Amino acid sequence: MCSARPHHLNRYVLGSVKTSFTRKSPAKKLFSIVGPQSSLIGLTAVCQSPNTVYEHETPNFDTVCGVGIRCMDPTLKFSILLLLLGLGCHSWGSHNSSTAVNASPIKNDFEHCERVVKKWAFSSLQQEVKDKHTLRDLLFFLHVPRTGGRTYFHCFLRKLYYSSLECPRSYDKLRFDPRKQQCRLLVTHDDYSMMSKLPRERTSVVTILRNPVDRVFSTYEFSVEVAARFLVHPNLTSATQMTRRIRAKTKGVSTLDIWPWKYLVPWMREDLFTRRDGRKLRGSNNFQGKDPYNMEEIVMPLHKFINHPIAQEVVHNGATFQVAGLTNNSYLSVAHEVRHCVHKYKLLGDHVLQVAKKRLDDMLYVGLTEEHRESATMFANVVGAQVISQLGGSNSSEESATDSKSEQNYSDSDSKPDNNDLRNRTPNGKESEFASPETVEPAKGNMTVEELMESYEDCISNLRKSQTLRHNASLKRISPANFTKEARLQVPEAVLQQIRQLNHLDLELYKHAQNIFAKQHKRNFGITEIWRRMLKSSYGTGIKVLSLGATLVLLLLAFHVFVNAKRRTSKVKV
Repeated sequence: MCSARPHHLNRYVLGSVKTSFTRKSPAKKLFSIVGPQSSLIGLTAVCQSPNTVYEHETPNFDTVCGVGIRCMDPTLKFSILLLLLGLGCHSWGSHNSSTAVNASPIKNDFEHCERVVKKWAFSSLQQEVKDKHTLRDLLFFLHVPRTGGRTYFHCFLRKLYYSSLECPRSYDKLRFDPRKQQCRLLVTHDDYSMMSKLPRERTSVVTILRNPVDRVFSTYEFSVEVAARFLVHPNLTSATQMTRRIRAKTKGVSTLDIWPWKYLVPWMREDLFTRRDGRKLRGSNNFQGKDPYNMEEIVMPLHKFINHPIAQEVVHNGATFQVAGLTNNSYLSVAHEVRHCVHKYKLLGDHVLQVAKKRLDDMLYVGLTEEHRESATMFANVVGAQVISQLGGSNSSEESATDSKSEQNYSDSDSKPDNNDLRNRTPNGKESEFASPETVEPAKGNMTVEELMESYEDCISNLRKSQTLRHNASLKRISPANFTKEARLQVPEAVLQQIRQLNHLDLELYKHAQNIFAKQHKRNFGITEIWRRMLKSSYGTGIKVLSLGATLVLLLLAFHVFVNAKRRTSKVKV
C-alpha cells in the first residue's frame, strides 16, 4: 500500500533520488527538469515498507510510486515533459513580448518627435532674408530678458523714434496691432514667432545676447527683487488684491503682464511670503551663512531655483527658444510639441540650435551684453545712422507735440515696479531725484550719430542711478540677502556647472553670436574708422587727452633734439 507523505518529506525524497542517479540515467534528466521542489508533485505516494526512502538512503524504484521509472506510465512521463516545456516557452515568450511591447512606444515616440522637430526646422531654414544689412520700414527689437535691452530702448530707440511711431502696446501681445499706420518700431519680449504677424519683407530684426550663466543669475536676482517689493504688504492676499486694483486703474503694462516675469515673479512672490510667515511662526531672526544665493530661511536658494520645473520651462536655454520662436509664449501652433520633444530628447535640440543660429545670421544687428561700449557704438552706427537717414526731418516739433499727447504709456519690465507706492522712491520714501525711464525726453529734431552717442551716455548714467536705488530698496526687505558680483563668487562650482549643462544650447548660440559680432565689427569699422568714431564719442575724451599729451611730448623731444644739434654746429664753427 502506498500513502501520502507530508510535503516537507517529499522534498527530501526527491532530492535524494536526484542526487543518487548516474550521469547517463534518463531519470536524472527528468528530475533535473522537474527540480526537487517542483509544484507538480504536491504529494508523493511512498510505499509503507521498511524500504521507505529518506535523504541518506539509496532509492528503490520498485517501491517509490510516482517517481520511479517503473512506476510511472510512459504516456504520463511524456505529458509532463510537454507541459514543462510549454510552461518554459510561454514564460520566456511572455518576457520577451513584454519587453518588446514596452520598447515599442518609446521608439515610436522618439520617431514621432524626430519627425515633428525636423519638419519644423526644415520649414524654418527655408526662409530667406535678402539684403539683411539694410534697415527696412519696421524695426523689431527682439528683447531677450536680462541682456540690457531696456537701456537700448530708453536711451537709443526712444531718442530715434517718437511714441507715435511705436507699434501699440509693445511688450503686450494681447493688444498688439501691427496694422497701425506708421508703425515703425516694435520692442518686446515676445519670441521670433512674432514675425508671423509682421510683414516679413518689410521688417528688420535686432537683438542682444548675454553669457548664459550670467543671464541665469540675473534672471534669478530680478525675479526675487521684483517679488520683494510686495513684502510691504502684511500677507500675500493683501499684496495680490492691491496689485489687481492698481492694474485695473492704470493704462501701463505691468511686469506681471510680460513674459517671462508673469510666471517668475508670482512664483517668487508666493515663496517669499511663505518663508517670511515661517520665520514669524518659529520666532527666528537669526540667519546662518553668508552666501545670499543659499539663504533658505529668507529666499529660495539658487540651486533649487534652477532645478524647478518653472525655470526649466522659461529660463534654461531661453535665448535659443526665444530666437527660434519656440517659447511657451509662442504664436506657432506647433511650438509646444516641438519644445516638449526637445526637452524629452536632448539630441533633438541641435535642430532648434541650427534654426536659432540662422535667425541670428539674418538679423540686422546682434549685440553682446559683455561688450557694452563696442555694442552701443556699433548699434548707433549700424542701426541709429539708418534710422536717422530714413526718418529725416520727420522728428519735427509738431510730431513731438503729438507724441506728448500719445495715449501710450509704456513701462518696461526691468524698470517699473508693480506697486505705485514704490515707484521712483528712495529707501527713505522720498521721491527720487533721478528721472525714471518713462520720463526720458526724446531728442528733438535731426541729430548725428555722434550726438546720439553723447545723448546715450547721459541717459544710461541716470538710468543706472535710478535702477540702483530701486534695487537696494527692494533687497532691504530680504536682508541680509544681497546679490552682488562679489557674492556670485561664493556660489559652488557644482552649481555653476549644472547651470552650464542646463543651458548647453544657449552656450553654443552665444559662441555663434560672438562670431557674428566680430564679423560685424570688422565689416563696419576699419582701424582708422574706429579711431575716428571713438574720438568723437563722449567716452573718447580720455583718448583725446592722451593723444594731446603724446603730441606735446613729441614736440618737446623734437625741440630738445633741435637745440642740441644747433649747439654742436656752433662748437664746430668755433
